[in-house]
Amino acid sequence: MVVDVYTVEGKVKGQIELNETIFNAKINDVLIYELIKAANANLRQGTHDTRERSDVSGGGAKPWRQKGTGRARQGSIRAPQWKGGGVVFGPHPRNYRIELPKGIKQEAYRSLLSLKYKEGAVKVVEDFSVKSGKTKDIASIAKKLNVKKGVLITDSEDTMLKRAIRNIPWFVYNNVKRLSSRDIFYTQTVIITESAAKIINSKYAKGE
Repeated sequence: MVVDVYTVEGKVKGQIELNETIFNAKINDVLIYELIKAANANLRQGTHDTRERSDVSGGGAKPWRQKGTGRARQGSIRAPQWKGGGVVFGPHPRNYRIELPKGIKQEAYRSLLSLKYKEGAVKVVEDFSVKSGKTKDIASIAKKLNVKKGVLITDSEDTMLKRAIRNIPWFVYNNVKRLSSRDIFYTQTVIITESAAKIINSKYAKGE
């Protein structure tokens, strides 16, 4: 399938072939859900922790004798029912990471990119760079491309482009080698450079 290629001025300069198996595939909502769930889980640090009764200091002595006081029997002031006592079934450090099989991940990305294409959210632009590294320059380009909330996908790591874009809360930068499913899913416009589109055409093709 053929789509228009835009200049940074927002004008059509030519066309490019996009792989139909990637941008016009059958959308699998379950796989997209699994992809986003994995991305969310992998952001979690998992460093949460609580102290159980054996971890809380003090409480070695029995607070009062077993019988004869009229009060309920107690063995330690660090039991869970006491103020300052240990926590029952509280969270402990754990690894939340989810690794999807390569084939599932590829299929999920095909569904996600197809979803965005069918929403009319995919736009291919000519390869460009922002040598100044200034936010105002990339903001001007985004305005000409009619981007109100978007993700820019390039073919390689561009330090100056990354620097220019990082101060814009509604615009994020992605390298095609490390696509963020969250960035693509939650955005309104997916801007792909020509070179990045060619890499996507081969990287996410069926059988790769």
